[in-house]
This record gives sequence, C-alpha cells and structure tokens, in this order.
Amino acid sequence: MKLTAIPDRPERTPLYAQLYVQVVVAIVAGALVGHFYPTTGEALKPPGDFFIKLVKMIIAPVIFLSVVSGIAGMRELSSVGRVAAKAFGYFLFFSTLALIVGLIVANVVRPGAGMNIDPATLDAGAVATYAKQAHETTLVGFVMAIIPTTMVSALTEGSILQTLFVAILFGVALSLVGKPAEPVLDLIERLALVVFRLVGILMRVAPVGAFGAIAFTIGRYGAGSLVNLGALVATFYFTSIFFVVVVLGAVARLHGFSILRLIAYLKAELLLVLGTSSSEAALPSLIAKLEDAGCDKAVVGLVVPTGYSFNLDGTNIYMTLAALFIAQACNVELTLGQELLLLGVAMLSSKGAAGVTGAGFITLAATLSIVPSVPVAGMALILGIDRFMSECRSLTNFMGNAVAAIVVSRWENKLDLPRLNARLAGKTPAEPAPAIG
Repeated sequence: MKLTAIPDRPERTPLYAQLYVQVVVAIVAGALVGHFYPTTGEALKPPGDFFIKLVKMIIAPVIFLSVVSGIAGMRELSSVGRVAAKAFGYFLFFSTLALIVGLIVANVVRPGAGMNIDPATLDAGAVATYAKQAHETTLVGFVMAIIPTTMVSALTEGSILQTLFVAILFGVALSLVGKPAEPVLDLIERLALVVFRLVGILMRVAPVGAFGAIAFTIGRYGAGSLVNLGALVATFYFTSIFFVVVVLGAVARLHGFSILRLIAYLKAELLLVLGTSSSEAALPSLIAKLEDAGCDKAVVGLVVPTGYSFNLDGTNIYMTLAALFIAQACNVELTLGQELLLLGVAMLSSKGAAGVTGAGFITLAATLSIVPSVPVAGMALILGIDRFMSECRSLTNFMGNAVAAIVVSRWENKLDLPRLNARLAGKTPAEPAPAIG
C-alpha cells in the first residue's frame, strides 16, 4: 500500500492574480486619480457604491445560512446560550476597554487644545442631518427595530440584527424538531456552499469597488483635508493601531496565536475594508476564512454577525476621543464625573451601530446630545475628515470581531489551534494521507 504525500504549502498563485495585490493597485490608482483629477475622482463614486451594494445583497443569506446550520448542528440548545453569553461578555469588556483607552489618550495628548473655537461660530446646519438621525435612535426604537415585519423581510431589508434574530429562531426550531427536519438542514448546508461560491465570484470585482471609492474620497475631500486637524487623525490612527497590536495582540498571544499573522492572513479583507470604508464589505469573506482556519462554524456564525453590531472597538475609541477633542477645541473643561457620564452614554449609544460609513458619526451625535456640556455643533469641526477616520474605525472593528470569534471558539474548546496557526503561517495543515491501491 502506497501513501501520497500532502504538500506543506499550497501551489503559489502569481502575484498579479492575488486579490490583495489587485486591491492595493486599485487603491493606489484611485488615490492618484482622485488627487490629480478631482472632478474625475468624484465622478467615480458609482463603482464603489455598486460593489458595496453587491456585497450587501449577499450578506443576509450568508448570515442566515451560517447561523441556522450552526445552531441546528449544535444539537444541544444549551450550547447556543453558552456561546452567546461568552460572546456578549467578551463584547462588553473590550468595548468598554476601547472607550477607556480613547478617553485616556484624549486626556494625555489633548489634540483639540489651543484651537479656541467659539461654538456660536460653528455651522450647526452641517451636522443637522446626523443629529436628527441620532435623536430618532432611542433604546426602545433600537429594540423594536430588531423584530422584522415578516420572516422574509428580515432577509430583504438589509438589517444584520433582524437577519440574526430570525436565523437564531429558525435554527432553534430546526434543532427542536430533530430528525424530521434533517432534510431541511441538508438543503440549508447545500445552499450555503452555493452562496459562499457566489461570494468568491463577487470578490473578484473588489478592486473595481476599491478604486472607485478611494478616487471619490480623495477627489471630493482632497488629500489636503488630512493636513487640517491632522493631530486628531494621527492620534486616532495611533490609538487604534495600539489597541489592535498591543491589546488585542496580548489577547491573541494568551490564546495561542499571533495578531500580526492574523492581520497578514486577512490582508485581502483588510484592504477591501480600507478601500470601501465599510467593514460589511468583507463580512462574508471573514466568516469563510475563519471557518477554514479551524474556528467552529456555529461559533463563527453567532459571534461575527453579532459582533458587527455589539463589538465595535474602533467606533468606541473614536467616540470618546472625538468627544473630548470637540470639548478641548471649544475650551469646555469636563470634570471626571462628566467624562465618566460620557463614557457610560457612549457605551450604550454605540451598541447597534452597523459597521458602515457614517454610523460612528451618528452615534457620536447621539452621545453628545445626551451630554449637554459638549456642543453638538462642534461636530462640524470633524465633519470634513470623518471619512478618513471612518476607514480606521472599520479596520479596527473588523479585527476586533476576527479576534473575538477565535477567542470564543477557544473558550468553547472548538478551535483547531494547529490548523489555525498553520493557516496563519501560510501552510496547509497536515492531513491523513489517503491510501492508494
């Protein structure tokens, strides 16, 4: 009997055919077009919007199929509750930690100090739309919005939480029915194979979307807008990098993997998030990659979609940092009690913000409207550079959810750690060789 050796490394794909290389080239080309031909750059907004709409089209089916098959496959409903409890415990701790980190950095660096802005001179009308949206976002409204009009509308209206809500109920029902529901579960798993293949097809046009989105951003706002209020942008990027590399890096090390290797493993998705300024654009691909790297399918299906609404590390850092920047710029001195109130309000208002462009700005407006010490009109100061900070928010949120899914899988003893580290190292995990002859 002969054994066929399994290669340690997959066959190399030429550089030009690798998605992340194509996205890098697209981002650079888009930035150059936006900088040198701003009018043309602004006109290239449709390709970016086109790609994001394509991805949003597939997000609801991906979440529904992943969560339903995962829950039904657990068999024991107690496992679902246990995973959810661990995930929310993780989300609460690290979301709060992100808020505290932003608060500390803002007090140490004081990026807004010395600007001496008179709030009366600010254009309150520029942020009126965001303030109105924030005012309409109440706790009761948020909870009611989780419940869809019909089960089908949850899959058609594009709400992650509604899709997740229906998927959990459907998965629990399948699990309770048991053996008679096995044909339905088999159909769902087969549909999932088709949908994830469709995700792979859609990802091939990611460079076009990234090119259009970056060209529009640079063309509309100009690279020079990064110079204005550069201290805030630099502070936010530094704080976010610190949080991912040091804080999440320590969590990763404690759980047996490297954050830097995870970043390298997810490089194509991160570049996609950077190009489109939306972490949702890479959600289907993130789920597929985490499962392929040895994370439990059911855990990933629960943790990642839920984390997109409840585990927004980048948004939390931004909210406390931006709020204190506005206060400092307007010479508003906050007491420790007021800063703690700001932190508490931000912790509540940030929950449910989707990982899409502008969501962080709206939740900031919601937070400031409840803390009257800081003028909401001060948001006009950062309106012009919010798009650039939105990219960093999305990247940080994305990495936070990737780490969360791996950690919760490890807590559940459902993480294939050797496979994970082999994938992160760029190797194919060793598998039993098939017998021939």
